[in-house]
Amino acid sequence: MDKKKVTFDDIAKYTNFSKTTISRYFNHPDSLTVENQDIIAQALIDLGYQKNKLAKVLANGKSEFIGIIIPNLYLHYYAEMLNQILSTYRTFGYKFLVFMSKGNAETEREYIQELLAYKIEGMIVLSHAIPSSELASYNLPIVAIEREDQYINSVNTDNYMGAVQATSLLSKNNCDVLIHVNSVFPKDIPAYGRIRGFEDTCRENSIRYEIILRDLGHSPQEIHKIMAEIYEYLNRKYPGQRKGLFMSTDTHANSMLNIIFREYGSLSDAYRIIGFDDSPIAAQAILPISTVGQQIDKIAYEAMELLVTRMDERKKRRPKPQTELIHKKITPILIRRETTE
Repeated sequence: MDKKKVTFDDIAKYTNFSKTTISRYFNHPDSLTVENQDIIAQALIDLGYQKNKLAKVLANGKSEFIGIIIPNLYLHYYAEMLNQILSTYRTFGYKFLVFMSKGNAETEREYIQELLAYKIEGMIVLSHAIPSSELASYNLPIVAIEREDQYINSVNTDNYMGAVQATSLLSKNNCDVLIHVNSVFPKDIPAYGRIRGFEDTCRENSIRYEIILRDLGHSPQEIHKIMAEIYEYLNRKYPGQRKGLFMSTDTHANSMLNIIFREYGSLSDAYRIIGFDDSPIAAQAILPISTVGQQIDKIAYEAMELLVTRMDERKKRRPKPQTELIHKKITPILIRRETTE
């Protein structure tokens, strides 16, 4: 047997089962008794059977592929999230088709059609371009991460709590004013909780503050240019005052830190900085950056576990429809490093 390809006919003869029974083992194993499943499983080992995964896709339309739509990789958060999702292969056994959309809705629609042509079984979406109502219309198990999620399941960080942690840490650094720098986005995006948490904490504790919302760039070069503009603005508006900066991501925090280092050769006493994500760049920066850890590995695992649960349910002969969406929140962890006292 080890010299030729093992077929369903070979397995049927070896086990004295019909070819139909062997086919059911591969496509609908729950339709067989546990005893018969064990007999066939042992036969596969004895015969040295190797799965023809392409044939399996053609037979039952299940590809064991998951699609991922990610907006970019220049923000370290997305790069690390993708790394963590891909690392779940050994745990869940699913393979991935990844598309980077750069936030363009029409591009994403084209990518989704491409993914559907590959018979993906589910999808993880991190991009914000397409509303969740449209994603839900594809009638496919989908889990969102850190995006609007009214009509689909999701796993997100508790952004509000993270902002409270960051703001409270900066307030203990004897800052004269606290500044939050973030992008402009709708209030239904989970990351908007960072803005609300910062503002509420400042108001409740009578802390002087400012919120800077603007386009923060779409490449490392653009980010550096915009951070330099914000740095010049803060120096003009708050001369001689200690400024506590709560940056929207570790990428932006690191860019700001580099600008300050180029001028002073160190972190000036006029600044304290905290980022958000705990992506590798925060720990590896020229001066390790304080941050709010999103537990990216846990978010990736929870998202995959939720998605696999929904996909497994669909494979049952009588799948139960989902009656209530699941929105998981992962608790962030404050990480103190050298950019805050």
